[in-house]
Amino acid sequence: MKIFAYLLLFTAFTASAQPNDRNWEYLFNGKDLSGWKLLGGKATYVAKDGELIGTTVSNTPNSFLSTEKEYGDFILEVELLVHPSMNSGIQIRSLSKKEYQNGRVHGYQVEIDPAARAWSGGIYDEGRRGWLYNLELNPAAKTAFKNNVWNKYRIECIGNSIRTWVNGIPVAHLIDAETSKGFIAMQVHAIPASEPEGRQIRWKNIRIQTGKLKPSAPDNIFVVNTVANDLSKQEKDLGYRLLWDGKSGKDWTAANNAMFPKNGWNIQEGVLSVQKDQAGQPAVGGDIVTTKEFAAFELKFDFKMTEGANSGLKYFVNTVNGSALGLEYQILDDEKHPDAKMGIKGNRTLASLYDLIPAQKVPASIKKMGEWNQAMIRVLPDNKVEHWLNGYKVLEFNRGSAEFKEFIAQSKFKNAQGFGLAPKGKIMLQDHGDEVSFRSIKIRELN
Repeated sequence: MKIFAYLLLFTAFTASAQPNDRNWEYLFNGKDLSGWKLLGGKATYVAKDGELIGTTVSNTPNSFLSTEKEYGDFILEVELLVHPSMNSGIQIRSLSKKEYQNGRVHGYQVEIDPAARAWSGGIYDEGRRGWLYNLELNPAAKTAFKNNVWNKYRIECIGNSIRTWVNGIPVAHLIDAETSKGFIAMQVHAIPASEPEGRQIRWKNIRIQTGKLKPSAPDNIFVVNTVANDLSKQEKDLGYRLLWDGKSGKDWTAANNAMFPKNGWNIQEGVLSVQKDQAGQPAVGGDIVTTKEFAAFELKFDFKMTEGANSGLKYFVNTVNGSALGLEYQILDDEKHPDAKMGIKGNRTLASLYDLIPAQKVPASIKKMGEWNQAMIRVLPDNKVEHWLNGYKVLEFNRGSAEFKEFIAQSKFKNAQGFGLAPKGKIMLQDHGDEVSFRSIKIRELN
């Protein structure tokens, strides 16, 4: 009787110690590659001592060991140890179809980056859009990944939300609707012929949950949201609100009167666009401004241009002698519009502080013409200002500093007293007659 009671107690203890084990399925059996297949290049993958080992091979494209099964919503955990000079990644919700670039693997990739850049846990769109969430957006997470030791990754894909953790630290939070289902794959990156082959990445304890998913508790990291005019729960919790509702002119007026323009601005299918008439000439609606003024804030907005476009978003806008003056985030086709070659050292180019400070763009921050761009303007309470373009900070300055005043002294605004120094002001979208579109205009005020 005592033995029976002891067995019952032991069974109850074991069950309580591992309450969620029954919800996990192991994708790798630790013995062979059953359930997996090779796609892309010819890097080698073997199962040994309970580990899945990928090894680099020269002169071959990116290689992927893919699950034969596809997954939609899931929670994935994996431990990995990578050579400190090797780049790799974990594909999720990914695809390989003959009609897409002859079978090229494409889809979300969670980065494994032991280099000094330290973007491990960031989210890249392999074979499609490039970086969606790099760690410049969450620099505190750069120290989560450790070299020469085992690292534990957690990936949660639930609906449009993709969240990542490295060693328990939240790294990336993406809201995106591009792909809802696909395979999971372990990447071995291509290497040039000049680089030694034979470097390895090792994975173990690859397990997944697909039913009764319980998301991790909310955190406070930056959210990238590519879904038009959508405000995720975490964005709301962080204090964001929609500055444009996606369907009307509410909370906006013409810059020169109290009503939203009747002509010149088109609102259709969640997009706010500067309009042109049938003859190709601008249907002038004029600039539009918010009804409210803002001091310190973080403003996110999407914009899309047509060839040769010139526009901008102004902030700290105040009316001086009948003109709406303010600092301007330049929106410009740098290739086709002559303004890109005017000014001083490119200070009229895309994402620049117009006529004052040039944006220092990297190639990855530049989208193809006609694609949506994600921009951000961050104005801190101490008057530090940042311009961001597609996940990259492209300039920063301090309002009121001696350097800032020197920029003004060399600009077209040199005679505008107090230019750019107002304690608060409206936000303005320009109508230069060129077809430019906006959506997902969001703001949170900072204290």
